[in-house]
Amino acid sequence: MIRVFEIPAVSWALTAVLSTAGAYHLYLAARARQATDRINEALHALMHAAMAAMIWNLAPAALLAQIGILTAAALWFTLQAIARPEYKLLCTGTQGRITCAYHAATMAAAALMLTMMNTPTTATGTSGTGTTGTGTTGTGTTGTTGMPHMNMGSMGGMDMGSMPMNHHTTTAAAGTAAGNPLTTLFTHQSAPALILAILFGTAAITFTTLLLRRTPTTGHTKHHNKHNNRTKHALEATGAATMALMFATMTS
Repeated sequence: MIRVFEIPAVSWALTAVLSTAGAYHLYLAARARQATDRINEALHALMHAAMAAMIWNLAPAALLAQIGILTAAALWFTLQAIARPEYKLLCTGTQGRITCAYHAATMAAAALMLTMMNTPTTATGTSGTGTTGTGTTGTGTTGTTGMPHMNMGSMGGMDMGSMPMNHHTTTAAAGTAAGNPLTTLFTHQSAPALILAILFGTAAITFTTLLLRRTPTTGHTKHHNKHNNRTKHALEATGAATMALMFATMTS
């Protein structure tokens, strides 16, 4: 669990917000007339459910499945954003393509957050089988360096055979971890988390501005469309603010 979410009030408040938003996306999916809209809304509901599960560290056994679904969702929205104009059921127009691109980034960020939360912050190597610390070892035991571990006896109560091999084992493991770019990235996750927190914070401010902006409307249809847009802006602002907060807690 993220540290700041160990505060029960914060955890329950964010869970309520995510659950409410996810339920509303399910409602929109049920009412959607086009298959594309139903899929999009259902994916948003799944993302909100996954984020709520992150707060309480639920369903760790389904971690790979969650990351896989969110990654596939990011790809799905990316395909919509770059689709040719003749595919009318997908994102069309500049605003629609920007929206789909933003949703793709949101899904990818959620998958990244799951990965970062379940990646150890320190790289630890596995110590090889060596001596028991009493000066006696089994013959033919091999450390990570590939050299046979031989009993050199004890000098002054210190096992001279075990110390070099343990040192080499630790050094080799640390070198392997340091050479892995993914391990380096997620071990030092403060920088990417801070960047994403700023980006989603900016998105939250943008959607809030759109929500509060007053636009004149005439007629029932335009009034209905304005209400739908305000609802969507409220959902986007809430989701972006939640993502910004969750990434911000990972920067320390």
